[in-house]
Amino acid sequence: MMSAQGVLTVPANKQLPIAPLGRQRSLRESVTESLRAAIIAGTLEEGTLYSAPALGAAFGVSATPVREAMMDLDREGLVETVKNKGFRVTSMSDRELDEITQIRLLLEPPVMADVAGQVPEADMGRLHQLADRIVDAAREGDLAVYLAADREFHAALLAYSGNKQLVDLATSLRTRTRMYGLKTLSESNRLADSAQEHHELLELIAAGDGTAASEVMRRHIGHARGLWATGNDEHPPREQKT
Repeated sequence: MMSAQGVLTVPANKQLPIAPLGRQRSLRESVTESLRAAIIAGTLEEGTLYSAPALGAAFGVSATPVREAMMDLDREGLVETVKNKGFRVTSMSDRELDEITQIRLLLEPPVMADVAGQVPEADMGRLHQLADRIVDAAREGDLAVYLAADREFHAALLAYSGNKQLVDLATSLRTRTRMYGLKTLSESNRLADSAQEHHELLELIAAGDGTAASEVMRRHIGHARGLWATGNDEHPPREQKT
C-alpha cells in the first residue's frame, strides 16, 4: 500500500514470500542469509519498504534479529535504512549489473588460471564438499543455503591467489548481483544442472588446466546476466534506471 508520502510499504500482517529459516546457523545469520537470498532472487522487491516487525512476523521471530540483519545488508548495499520506517530494497539497473559482471570477468577468470594446479590436494575434499552443498541446495530449492555455499566456495578458491583485497571485492560484487531467474530455475529443477559447474571447475583446477578453468569461470559468471537472471539464456529485458 502507499503511505501518505507516496512510498510503497508492506503491512505487518501481510504474508511475505521469503524462505523459512534454516537450523544450521545462528538466528541472526539465518535471518541475514534468508533476507539476502530473498533480495538477490527478487522475492523481496526493489524499491519496496519493509518493516522489521513485518519481516519478523514472517520469520516467527522478534524484530531485533531482523533489524540486526538489515543493518548488515545495508552495509552490503542491498537495502537502505529509512529512519523510523524500515528498510527499502535498493534498485539496480541493467547497466549497473552489466558493469558488475564486467568487473568480475576481469578479476575472477584470470585467478582461476593462476591457481590451477596450485590448490593442495588435501584441500580439494573440502572444496568438493562445498560444491556438493551447492548442488544439494539447488535440488532442494533452498536458495539461502545455495547462495551462501556458492559465496563461500568462490571466496575459498579466490583466496589461493593470496590477495585478500581481490577476494573481498569479488565477494562484494557477487553479493550485490541480482539473479531473479534463480527461483524459476529451482522450481523447474534446472538450477542443479548449472550448479554442477562447480565440480567441473574443481576438476580442471586439480588437473592444472588453467585455460579451461578460466573459460569455465567466464561461462559461470556469464550466467549472472543470462540464465540466472531470467531463467533462460537471454539477456534480461529490465528497464534502465535513470
